[in-house]
Amino acid sequence: MIGRLRGPILEKAPPTLIVEAGGVGYTVDAPLSTIYHLPALGEEVSLRVHTVVREDAIQLYGFLTADEQRLFAALLRVTGVGAKLALQVLSGLPPAELWRCIQEEDLKRMSSVPGIGRKTAQRLVMELRDTLEAPGGAEALDTGAGAAPAGGGARREAVAALQELGYSSDQAEQVVAGIAEEGLAVEELLKRSLQNMAR
Repeated sequence: MIGRLRGPILEKAPPTLIVEAGGVGYTVDAPLSTIYHLPALGEEVSLRVHTVVREDAIQLYGFLTADEQRLFAALLRVTGVGAKLALQVLSGLPPAELWRCIQEEDLKRMSSVPGIGRKTAQRLVMELRDTLEAPGGAEALDTGAGAAPAGGGARREAVAALQELGYSSDQAEQVVAGIAEEGLAVEELLKRSLQNMAR
């Protein structure tokens, strides 16, 4: 099993990355909470990896912190939650906020994440409330590395990433278009878009 990958980022198309390690490019899916804080293309990153082995595929999921990886593994143990939905939850709710939502039974906020209806939110609370530890915060996500500057396709990439997370084409295009500031990196566009959708 692959537990960690370290190497330069070859491609970024949220939520998917390609990271080179030992001359091999590994495809890794990551939540937006990780993607927001990645260095620019070509720079080195060290990711914690959760490996999912199925009959037809081996899928790698990458995280910058132990909290993200731990929460991802906990979400996978919840009835009816698969890897894609777990990524969507972590993309829409950073670790500290997800923990707060579960402890306070904030079903409304949890249900704002695509794919999470009220029943699934209730199941998350019921199955995780007594077993989930609070995020430690020991590993800072601010690595000092800035996001890659946005190119002309940054808005298209942001819309595509939001659609991958389960938002409709209209929702994604509307929220990205509502962010007036030009020259933002894809990561920042995604972050602001999700903040706007959570309001």
